[in-house]
Amino acid sequence: MTVRKPPLVNALVDPVRASGELATSVGLMPFLRLLPSGDGHPVIVLPGFMASDTSTIPLRTFLKSKRYAVSAWELGRNLGPTAEVMEGMPALLRRIVAEEGRKASIVGWSMGGIYARWLARNHADQVRQVVTLGTPVRPAVERHSNASTLFDYLRPYHEEGHPGLDNGAPLDVPTTAIHTRSDAIVPWETCLIDPGAQSENVRVSGSHSGLGFNPAALYVVADRLALEEGGWLPLRVRRWARSLVTVV
Repeated sequence: MTVRKPPLVNALVDPVRASGELATSVGLMPFLRLLPSGDGHPVIVLPGFMASDTSTIPLRTFLKSKRYAVSAWELGRNLGPTAEVMEGMPALLRRIVAEEGRKASIVGWSMGGIYARWLARNHADQVRQVVTLGTPVRPAVERHSNASTLFDYLRPYHEEGHPGLDNGAPLDVPTTAIHTRSDAIVPWETCLIDPGAQSENVRVSGSHSGLGFNPAALYVVADRLALEEGGWLPLRVRRWARSLVTVV
């Protein structure tokens, strides 16, 4: 599969597209209330590269409305895998699981999804499920991302042996990778994980910067998190949503 870097001009207008998705989500609030609610288990939301918990407020607000015990990552701006991040994420996961007495699901946006996969791979006994949003897992992203230059600039602040790209290898926990073919930050092909008994790729229409509040992505997140623990099933898209959501 040929991987190409998204045009830079697309990246520049990505926030504008995202603002439209946010407005659409607000307009569809009555519809979003009809999406399934969960069983109250803890959900940790991890932001993307150069983003903070502010960026995930709409997603966390939505998940709280679905009765989950939602936690932000509480580690400031995501500058990459710094020592604070490497130590703070496992500590956060341990604390949340201890407080709630239940495994936590992790929703990671872009680089936040790389962290989510790393946590699940190293702490599978504490993770119930992983859902990623526009998260690259393939090494090709290092050469073809519009965020590569800034990430490389910040490398001196990153820890050795930090969470890296795992090439989409299946995890020991249920995993859903959501991507959009019109991603302007990372090539969408690099976001595809290896399909497996508990792993799947789902495509939605939208921007990279809007995946955290994209109505189609919220549909998928709500459906996946509402599954019973130990009762994972592949996503079955309802007929009326098939023009917006595709299992690939």
